[in-house]
Amino acid sequence: MLTAKEVAYEVTKALDSKKGMNIKLLKIDKISSLADYFLICTGTSSTHVKTLCDYAEYTLEQLGEPMLGREGHRGNSWELLDFGSIVVHVFTEEAREFYGLERLWADAEVVNLDEVITEN
Repeated sequence: MLTAKEVAYEVTKALDSKKGMNIKLLKIDKISSLADYFLICTGTSSTHVKTLCDYAEYTLEQLGEPMLGREGHRGNSWELLDFGSIVVHVFTEEAREFYGLERLWADAEVVNLDEVITEN
């Protein structure tokens, strides 16, 4: 069984490998009971958002991490994947700016991903 941080890193690598952009990992365990981490990523189009989510889901399934839920919003401008300890949010650029999760969760600890992803 992987720790929440290991799950977060594996999803981060999966999104990065499929050219997910501006990946941010927020540690929210001290400020919310929703999850331990929020992982936020941008896709270049609604098709890219779906591809990123499909691959994230596939990657964690292969590691034995079941997804608890998946929700899409407004023609794939935002998809949410709930793995319990980590919630993955994949947006189009416009949707990410509109919803501003980084602003809403400004009290969260931003986890340094330099050693996990190839480029920010």
